[in-house]
Amino acid sequence: MAGNARTFVLMAVMTALVVGLGWMLGGRGGAILALLFAGGTNLWAWWNSDKAMLRQQNAVRVDRASAPELVDMVETLAQRANLPTPAVYVLQTEQPNAFATGRNPQNAAVAVTQGLLQAMPRDELAGVIAHELAHIRNRDTLTMTVTATLAGAIAMMGNMLIFSGGREGRGGGIGAIIAMIVAPLAAGLVQMAVSRTREFEADREGAEISGQPAALADALARIAQMAGRSVNVPAERNPASAAMFIINPLHALRADKLFATHPPTEDRIARLQAMARG
Repeated sequence: MAGNARTFVLMAVMTALVVGLGWMLGGRGGAILALLFAGGTNLWAWWNSDKAMLRQQNAVRVDRASAPELVDMVETLAQRANLPTPAVYVLQTEQPNAFATGRNPQNAAVAVTQGLLQAMPRDELAGVIAHELAHIRNRDTLTMTVTATLAGAIAMMGNMLIFSGGREGRGGGIGAIIAMIVAPLAAGLVQMAVSRTREFEADREGAEISGQPAALADALARIAQMAGRSVNVPAERNPASAAMFIINPLHALRADKLFATHPPTEDRIARLQAMARG
């Protein structure tokens, strides 16, 4: 299944979960209210996702006067990707990492950590930035924000159903148990599946934009190795943001691939190395 079609199906499943929980809470009226609620949260995410994400991560905007080499690199790679030059931010954390955000290419930002700037050779840094530009070009930043918002809504509605005991005749206590276990789990899995699917595509397109797939593979290996040695405090405080980063910034939930927000790094590296050989 093509990436865009898969994303559409996954987001449709999440919307169906919201409506289903609304029906369990309040019947037909609850389903309608849930659908309106989902629309409202999506609209909020559309306009405010980039600002909220950057605030959460304590990002500082830089320009050509304060970070000339970084801004020049972003501008050059954006031209190669046929994109408007996004705003450039730096995160004051030692963990090497990066993410992109924004509802469309005209309102986008690329953020890199101070640790990334210190640790990466120039060709590897270019590969990381090109990866993030691929996310912007494919509008993955909007997709991930919307799915994260819907996942939060599903979890909240599941909790409401648990405390209400379910609508009589529409599941009751059994419905509350189902909501408690299945709904938040399903929402989380959908969000993670969207993220994992998009990372492979962003790796491939990022390698094409930078022209150096081997350098991006080396960057992924370096970031994955170094990320575990330092704590990204803002990301730990806002774990829903983990899917936005090029490598999972969190120290928890590393063992189970099913619950990983990213594909295994070794799989990503293998694909890029094969691309370099080809």
